[in-house]
Amino acid sequence: MSTPRSARPRPSEGSSGSLEELVEAPMSLRERKKLKTRQTLRREAFRLFAEQGWEATTVDQIAAAAEVSPATFFRYFPTKEDIVLNDEYDPVMAAAIRARPADEPFLTSAREVLVGLVRRIAEQEREELYARMRLTASVPSLRLRMLNAAGQPRTMMLDLLTERAGLDTPTLELRITAAAVAAALTETSLYWADHEGRDDLADLLDRALAHLQSL
Repeated sequence: MSTPRSARPRPSEGSSGSLEELVEAPMSLRERKKLKTRQTLRREAFRLFAEQGWEATTVDQIAAAAEVSPATFFRYFPTKEDIVLNDEYDPVMAAAIRARPADEPFLTSAREVLVGLVRRIAEQEREELYARMRLTASVPSLRLRMLNAAGQPRTMMLDLLTERAGLDTPTLELRITAAAVAAALTETSLYWADHEGRDDLADLLDRALAHLQSL
């Protein structure tokens, strides 16, 4: 998952922090409206990309199809690329990792949370997820942007690792671990798209993270 501009709330103080609860966390009316607008923009964008191609589709066309202004589009997505690369799940991921036992190895926590979240997303939104990743894998500018943007999930993982270690600044080892988990996410997603989505994405990610644990 890429770094999102999330509409989802943090878990309440009384929440146990389970993945199921975090994904299903209630949203305010304002948050629901924002999420609905984001989803409409993304749905219309992918329809236009399929009909016209990536290059021929403009932000103005996407905004018009979603019945919003271009200015509204840019409030949700800074660029056309962001409508493909951003999603709503990173805050859920971070909260779920924080809810894991503090003494659990970080790669175990990350594997449990990431594989579970990806499995849920793939079950509910597989077609959109595959369309996003296929487009990312096939459009050179998007693929390069995703590879360059690996630093964004890396930063999130590094913050979590540093927080769990009780440190103010990360060590070299923590930086390497964060980079490795972020790279596993990126490369697994691209591998899945490059192979036409034939495999189960969650199983691929589980395999990738298991490989990291075995090193």
